[in-house]
Amino acid sequence: MIALIMAGGFGTRFWPSSRADLPKQFLKVVGDKSMLQLTVERLEPLIPLQKIYIVTAASQVPLVKEHLPLLPRQNIIIEPFGMNTAPCIGLSAGYLKRLYPTETAMIVLPADHVIKDTAAFLSSLKEAERAALEGNLVTFGIIPEYPATGYGYIEAGEELQEGVRKVLRFKEKPDYDTALGFLSSGNFFWNSGMFAWQIGTICSAFKDLMPDLDQLLEQIGAKWESEGSAANIDDIYAQMPRVPIDIGILEAATNRVLIPVQLGWSDVGSWKALADLSVSDAEGNSFMQSGIAFASSDNYVYSNKFTALIGVDKLCVIETPDAILVCTKDRAEEVKKVVDYLKAKGDSTLL
Repeated sequence: MIALIMAGGFGTRFWPSSRADLPKQFLKVVGDKSMLQLTVERLEPLIPLQKIYIVTAASQVPLVKEHLPLLPRQNIIIEPFGMNTAPCIGLSAGYLKRLYPTETAMIVLPADHVIKDTAAFLSSLKEAERAALEGNLVTFGIIPEYPATGYGYIEAGEELQEGVRKVLRFKEKPDYDTALGFLSSGNFFWNSGMFAWQIGTICSAFKDLMPDLDQLLEQIGAKWESEGSAANIDDIYAQMPRVPIDIGILEAATNRVLIPVQLGWSDVGSWKALADLSVSDAEGNSFMQSGIAFASSDNYVYSNKFTALIGVDKLCVIETPDAILVCTKDRAEEVKKVVDYLKAKGDSTLL
């Protein structure tokens, strides 16, 4: 089994810490290692570094080398620019099928997730490998802990074999009442964005379900064959549809299955998500360094400075050397609006 880690995003919801020159996956968000380093470290008891591949944006290759100095150079797959997960995975599968037999199982993971239960995670990968080798497109469904409105959901059907269930449908992020219904039904799982399949299975899926994208991949493959893997594929890749793998492949496929997992998982998709992972005091206040709170509760402060809070609740207060963000926890997902504003203004110094 081999692993593909997607590490090309820019983590806009983690502004102002996540920037173009140091995105979220390269930050030490939890612990003393970057999220990318933790993701690789989590895999290594099962998959050696030589069989772990990183797909990343061309601009982030130096960061990958810096954070993973022992990773073989040929294990870095360069995506010219971000075009969503279907093109990213398609490009990577095309690269890997030149190196491995098509029946090889591959795990696909984001670089910026938190998983606390490593033993359960590795066990689920073995289950996924078995299901993948039977020709399935495997997705990992997180057993929901509360009615989350920030995650997509997957509805599961009958159990096909122990630990493997049929996928009935994918659902976008729901409102609270709908999420509550999902939770009570017991058949809905958070969409983790983690997958497994054989190289040949996903390549066939692109050919059958996304033929336009597959034709572009064929052109890229031909260019790699004639000019080597360092060939300039920018013009071809720019024609890719900006489609997530869930929509482009998994929603349309028939050979899709789900493995329910409980891993202490978080996609750490916002400052609120990081706050939920942090140690807090009796009033629910969490300080990155030192601070004091009077008549305040459920606040998260990410700052190296002593911070005092008085009479405020449910805030995220984020400080970097050149920016300060203050938002309510329930609107932490909207940080991307700030990034969009700065882009429109042309203020690259804060991006």
